[in-house]
Amino acid sequence: MKDFKAEWLNNETYFRMLGLMGSLSNLFSDSDIPFIHYRITENLFCKYFNAENLSRTDTAYDARIADLGVGIKTFQLKGKSSTEKIAEFNALSPELRNLNGEELAHRLAYYRNERMLTANRLYGISNQIYHIIGRRENELIVFNTSYELIDTDSIKVIKDTKVSLHFKDQHHEYTFNKSKSVLMKKFSVPEEFKCIDVKVIPDPYSLLENLLGGQNQKFKKADTRPFVLLPLYSLRKPPIGVYCNSEGKWVPLKSGLNQWNADGRPRDLNEVYIPIPAEVHRNSPGFFPERHVPFNLHLPDGNILNVKVCQAKNKGLMSNPNKALGEWILRKVLGLNQGELLTIDKLDAAGFDTVVVYKNHDKDYSIDVFYSSADNGLME
Repeated sequence: MKDFKAEWLNNETYFRMLGLMGSLSNLFSDSDIPFIHYRITENLFCKYFNAENLSRTDTAYDARIADLGVGIKTFQLKGKSSTEKIAEFNALSPELRNLNGEELAHRLAYYRNERMLTANRLYGISNQIYHIIGRRENELIVFNTSYELIDTDSIKVIKDTKVSLHFKDQHHEYTFNKSKSVLMKKFSVPEEFKCIDVKVIPDPYSLLENLLGGQNQKFKKADTRPFVLLPLYSLRKPPIGVYCNSEGKWVPLKSGLNQWNADGRPRDLNEVYIPIPAEVHRNSPGFFPERHVPFNLHLPDGNILNVKVCQAKNKGLMSNPNKALGEWILRKVLGLNQGELLTIDKLDAAGFDTVVVYKNHDKDYSIDVFYSSADNGLME
């Protein structure tokens, strides 16, 4: 963390590449304000600061450098500040629309903080920062700013209307768009920043034609690993009294991540499995090794579990020892107490309801989390 904060202004290659991308703005716009897609800025940051790219996971951070979590934002600066989106709470909107004023501000703070704390536990993050690429006429303004939990003790409501709620804590000002369930934060340019002059190329198409020599080149996505999506919820009709969210999702009480609560034999309170839907085996045959064949599963924090496909019809992904998977996802990531049932509202608060498993190579896999309704590109 100290190295990044101390050295980031010296990374001239990174700033040069940002300027180059900005100069190609006429591919997308005819404005003098440089346009750079947020995926490009995320990828450039990770490449030139040797950071791990977390942007596709839909957690609270877009990148990680050791124990530093980085939120990367790209937006048009209006003067020296701009209010921009930092979180969406679509699944929680039925609850939030019934709240107002300070009660709503505190509930938003709880959900925002819970998503940050979940990501901290998931990726081993102990420090956070926002990295901002602000777009202004013929220039980019690049700066870092603080990224804190919302301080619930100092929350004060500035203005509450039918459309939005404006509130602040001791660090920042926030705006909540009630109809879109979007939380926004005011970002201001600090004293330390980097200004990049951008000369927008009038005809970038000709430049690209010359660069490619008229040849039909094929480009690949950065991550071409095969993957499968494993929901942690059910969409079947829930038993009477079991809570489901506005999308009809609910977590089974005695299977999956609540397997420890199943009837029958005594079970360890960390005994769980990740359900593997039958559709995964039909649509991706051979993705997983055969039943009971052990393989490595890399966790987002760098640790490795020994796991295997188990149960009838190969419906579960379990660890060896079995409690290791529960200790990771229930205790470390979700922060649940032993004997505390996992419910869909707790997953919604954490900001994910699905895991994605990547196949690195034979008997070597990786796992991460994301929210199944998010625009994260994995469903393409």
